[in-house]
Amino acid sequence: MDNSKIRILIVEDDQFLRDFYQELLTSEGYAVDVAADGEVALTKMRQGGWNLVLLDIMLPKKDGLNILRDLKVQGPAAPNGPIVMLTNLGNDTIINQAFSMGATGYLIKSALNPDEVLTEIHSFLQKANG
Repeated sequence: MDNSKIRILIVEDDQFLRDFYQELLTSEGYAVDVAADGEVALTKMRQGGWNLVLLDIMLPKKDGLNILRDLKVQGPAAPNGPIVMLTNLGNDTIINQAFSMGATGYLIKSALNPDEVLTEIHSFLQKANG
């Protein structure tokens, strides 16, 4: 698949990490958009059409779990691909809640270098389009 047709939404309030993920994925040719808080993220996710969403759990205005909850109540206009939680929390309870509300995976932000992030993202996209 042509990477430029793959739309990825990065939801991350940390400016450094948001820029890092955006540059990393843009350099791979993906069409990348970003949201810095949960309200903006929910609006973009409700529009839908994302091939992959990287969703931080801890966000200003509305956290990642509340976004998933709201999407269950009112789904997107166009389907989204996998929603992958970004977290530094090693909290199984929160991760399990995210899975029960539709998340398909998670990345521990502090544990991954750029190559590992790309490997994980390619894997999620392949599974979605498999």
